[in-house]
Amino acid sequence: MSNLETYPALTPCHAAPEGSPAAQVFQPREVPLGGIRGIRVERVLPQRALTTVGAWCFLDRFGPQRADMRVLPHPHTGLQTVTWPLAGEIRHRDTLGSDLVLRPGQLNLMTAGAGVAHSEFSLGEQPLLDALQLWTALPGDKAGVGAAFEQHTELPRHTSAGCTATVFLGALGDAVSPATAYTPIVGADLAITGRATLPLRPDFEYALLLVEGALDVAGVALTTGPLLYLGTGRAELVLSAPERARAVLLGGEPFPEELVMWWNFVGRDHEEIAAARKRWETGGFGEVAGHGGERIPAPELPGVRLKPRARH
Repeated sequence: MSNLETYPALTPCHAAPEGSPAAQVFQPREVPLGGIRGIRVERVLPQRALTTVGAWCFLDRFGPQRADMRVLPHPHTGLQTVTWPLAGEIRHRDTLGSDLVLRPGQLNLMTAGAGVAHSEFSLGEQPLLDALQLWTALPGDKAGVGAAFEQHTELPRHTSAGCTATVFLGALGDAVSPATAYTPIVGADLAITGRATLPLRPDFEYALLLVEGALDVAGVALTTGPLLYLGTGRAELVLSAPERARAVLLGGEPFPEELVMWWNFVGRDHEEIAAARKRWETGGFGEVAGHGGERIPAPELPGVRLKPRARH
């Protein structure tokens, strides 16, 4: 999905403080999206004080609600888009020639690399939609890889007492996703039915988003909406749900590079972002079939030079 803000702010991406466990709650914010009429989107990541969790640099939740989603062709560079539907069906088309329908329990992973464009449309009239759109930043030596798209309809599960985790990216315990990852990372959909203990890597930082039910995590009574940042240094995570709950666990090695994220581009400096914008506006990304040339125009760059902020 696109970041459809009309005036997207510069997002200087830096890692959170490293070296110890944490339990910090970050509230989502509603973002006005000019291109998705009637869809409520809660932006969970980035936050001013937390711009990355491992390589994860962007997380929107749209829904649950009944609406028509029409995201016209738009570009990406320097990242991977990870689309994880919770309810509803989404048609994905891109400049690589991909044309597939995505359903709950399936993963769409698009590696933008040097550049790709895509569109996403809901199927049906005002369907029930609920999904997570995530981005991972590509490391510098992979930021210019060739664009690629993959869909995975069967994903591994890590099962323990009280919890079944569907691993859609990276690894959790002995469950390893077949999806392509460029950094040590994990993304997992957790179905929790009581008290559970998850194995973690102490060198990873983690965050958890509750999407359904109620959950106690690391002594924090979590409700749906906010992101719970858990820091590094944990070998396990204890979860407790009074009834069935559903959450998404994100984690990875703290991202070592400074990034600039603006609109749908991830880069390292102003010139890289400006060049990607110019390339999109001059037709350099190719065409997504089936839209008759319709697309989302790039916003104007801000009147200041885009600079990354030093990591904490």
